[in-house]
Amino acid sequence: MREEESIGDRAELPHLCLRRKERVTAMATTAPVEDQNQKLQNLHLTKLPRFQLLNRKKISRQARPRKAFQAAWAAACKVEASTVIVPSESEFLVGPISFSGPYCQANIVFQLDGTIVAPTNPKAWGKGLLQWLEFTKLRGITIQGSGIIEGKGSVWWQDSFDDPVDDEMKLIVPLNSTVQKSPPTIRNELGSKMPSIKPTALRFYGSFNVTVTGITIQSSPQCHLKFDNCMGVLVHDITVSSPGDSPNTDGIHLQNSRDVLIHSSTLGCGDDCVSIQTGCSNIYVHNVNCGPGHGISIGSLGKDGTKACVSNITIRDVMMHNTMTGVRIKTWQGGSGSVQGVLFSNIQVSEVQLPIVIDQYYCDKSSCKNQTSAVALSGINYERIRGTYTVKPVHFACSDSLPCVDVTLTAIQLKPLQEKYRMYDPFCWQTFGELRTPAVPPIDCLQIGKPSSNRVQSDHDSC
Repeated sequence: MREEESIGDRAELPHLCLRRKERVTAMATTAPVEDQNQKLQNLHLTKLPRFQLLNRKKISRQARPRKAFQAAWAAACKVEASTVIVPSESEFLVGPISFSGPYCQANIVFQLDGTIVAPTNPKAWGKGLLQWLEFTKLRGITIQGSGIIEGKGSVWWQDSFDDPVDDEMKLIVPLNSTVQKSPPTIRNELGSKMPSIKPTALRFYGSFNVTVTGITIQSSPQCHLKFDNCMGVLVHDITVSSPGDSPNTDGIHLQNSRDVLIHSSTLGCGDDCVSIQTGCSNIYVHNVNCGPGHGISIGSLGKDGTKACVSNITIRDVMMHNTMTGVRIKTWQGGSGSVQGVLFSNIQVSEVQLPIVIDQYYCDKSSCKNQTSAVALSGINYERIRGTYTVKPVHFACSDSLPCVDVTLTAIQLKPLQEKYRMYDPFCWQTFGELRTPAVPPIDCLQIGKPSSNRVQSDHDSC
């Protein structure tokens, strides 16, 4: 038994309706059991309410589908464990939209099998927004399916190519003079500039038990997938895809979130494949392919004198190809707080410029003032980091006043691959710890033990 109903005014939304699939209340008993089961499969019937968006023909404006999405969400919000369906082979041009709690029922599923496309008309974005598709204050939200979130980022990148670049670029010196070219671009609908504030494609805020699986997020104007103030996050079997020279396009960005598991995904972008920011703890990333991009980073932390707290981070079983850095911790001078309890394990790097980096002098401007306070780094463990590098195997630049302590290196096997850059030996500054096995190349710059005099963290610094 199935009932189909429109969402909103049919005259206003002529091509979109919402289909609700109800519980089966009766069945014929004359057919064989096998036939009955097959009919159930063919009808896609379910005991849980399902709300399906239908795209009966191409829609060129984002106003209509946006209203239909809002109506479908409002209906699904009223029923626990309901499903909003974006069917396969459908394509919706949707402007900025928020799917909000906190009054929604728990455990809603957003089944994305079609394609959601961002508008390229500057008027759709006003003066600029920080996110495009946003899910806020929800309990048990799942985004799943085989669909695509298409951010049309190229129209934004052409206007932001002169933005500050990653500070580690200062370590990469070409053998021959080269000119950096901007990524390929397309013109927006009006031929005018997009807003200077660039949106994240998909953002979750203040939510519990969040799952994202199966989908592809591509060509985001800025970050592709962001979790802010979330607890209990699972991301697996997703694809992130943007050109390696697309500016500031992090793959997955974590901030003020804990109990996060990311695995079995392919992340290619123009910035960090995974970025772990302040307020994060209990983060586990494994079986991820990263590249192109800037590797997996903790930070940057402590900008503008802020306090940063990051702990219990595990990154393991990761393959990186053609990335700028491999595994990195980056902090600004003048910050406070701490990073502690970090494990980078079984990282395979291929043609990575800087496989292992700690940079406590991070600065994405032309110049930054020297300051004595710093984010304290301790308990940073590297094991089984193997592969090829094209610039420098290890770069440890720790704070003058607050050195890195308890840094351990085990089974480091990194071989040079001469490409188009000048190559350097391992570098360490104010880095104390233990070299547990011989390394290739030798990392003689690591200082064994602990510093003779290390400033004790104040209550202000501690997390």
